[in-house]
Formats: sequence, structure tokens, C-alpha cells
Amino acid sequence: MIDKRVKNAKEAIEGIKDGMTLMLGGFGLCGIPENSINALVESDVKDLTCISNNAGVDDFGLGLLLHKRQIKKMISSYVGENAEFERQMLSGELDVELTPQGTLAEKCRAAQAGIPAFYTPAGYGTEVAEGKEVKEFHGKPHILEHAFEADFSIVKAWKGDHAGNLIFKGSARNFNHPMAGAGKITVAEVEELVEPGELDPNQIHIPGIMIQRIFQGEKFEKRIEQRTVRTKE
Repeated sequence: MIDKRVKNAKEAIEGIKDGMTLMLGGFGLCGIPENSINALVESDVKDLTCISNNAGVDDFGLGLLLHKRQIKKMISSYVGENAEFERQMLSGELDVELTPQGTLAEKCRAAQAGIPAFYTPAGYGTEVAEGKEVKEFHGKPHILEHAFEADFSIVKAWKGDHAGNLIFKGSARNFNHPMAGAGKITVAEVEELVEPGELDPNQIHIPGIMIQRIFQGEKFEKRIEQRTVRTKE
């Protein structure tokens, strides 16, 4: 068995250089690799292309990288709750490629599975389809989308073992699942790192062969973007 453990987030992101393309798991603030993002902020790496469903909020998640102007391009499905993301996009400071959410997920999954491209009807007749090949299937036009090509994929899981086997918890599974193994190097940040054999094989979502580095994160904040509670009676 290959032991894929690294000491911490700083060691996990070694090799990430200026101008690289990164995939980062999570949906909003749910299931984001908090420790790895903080390590990227501290590393001062710049001119990054980041593939993520959205970019967190102003003072947390990918919003921290945006504030330090470390991201050159964002590939995501929506702006979300991040006012700085919106400001940089509208001012032209940030290159933004908005992609239909299902297409974004499939471009990740295709990369994970080694599929170079696929056809989808999503986006046909809109700006999304500009410059892309169109074919008709069953009388319906589809556009050709290519799988993402990322240098690193950084995901967050609930549990993992030394070999890189991962289990996600609840909705934090989101984009972490299709991004695991979709980059040339995949880093897994987990809440609990256990010994090989402790995970129930029937519960494993991602096999260790998809992961190159794994570490146990710490001090997870797990913020909630919009806390909604019922009125106290």
C-alpha cells in the first residue's frame, strides 16, 4: 500500500506555481478545502485559473484569493454571494467564464474518467455556444464541450485513510466527487484521517488510486452563507 499522507496543507500544495490551473471542490461554502485555500493565500502564488462552482464569499474561501489578486481567471457557474468577485468581473480585472452548472460538473467528471469531450444541449443558442462545434442528436442541437485540464485538483472529504480512500458527508459531496482524480495531481483535505482498513469499503466514494496527497485539516469553520431560522415562538 502506498502511504499518501503529507504533514499539512503547506506540504500538500507544494508544486503549485504561478499561472497554473486548479480545481477546487465545494458548493458555496459547503465542503470547500479551507486549509488548502488558506495555504494558497499564504504562498502568494498568482495568475491562477480556478475552476470552482463559485468563489465563496468576500472574506472566506476563494474570496481570500480574489482579494489578494491571486486569481487571473475564474471558471464557475455563478457569482454567488461574493461582491468582490462581481466587482472584479464587471471592472474587467478578472477574466470570468460562466458555465452552466451541469456542464461544469460534467467537464470535471469527464476529466476524471479520461473522456476528452462530450456533447450537451445546455447552452445552445446562447453565448456559451459561441465558437463551439454543434451536432444534432435526435433532432436536437448539441454543443461540443471539452473536459477540463487542471494541474491540481483540491478536494475536501469527511474521512480518508492513508491510501487516499475517501468518504464524503451529506451535501459536502457536491463538486468534490467529480473533481477527485480530475487533475494531474489530486490533493484531499479530510476532517478525519484513519488507518487503512478502518473505512467500510461499501461506503467509500472515491478509491485511493484517484488521490496523490492526503492530509488531515484543522480548525474548520464550516461557515453558512445565509443562515435561515424560524421565528422563535
